[in-house]
Amino acid sequence: MSFWKDCKRHFWGLGLLVGILFLGAGALQGQLAVIWKKAVMVCLECIGIG
Repeated sequence: MSFWKDCKRHFWGLGLLVGILFLGAGALQGQLAVIWKKAVMVCLECIGIG
């Protein structure tokens, strides 16, 4: 049974590494600014300022 416990830990770590890699790739392509602008607009519309 310890095989399955170790296997799940490796998949979790691999998923975390892939997620960080994709976040970095998106930031290098300039997508961070696009997402930030959309998030700010949604917040301003919900509050009613914009």
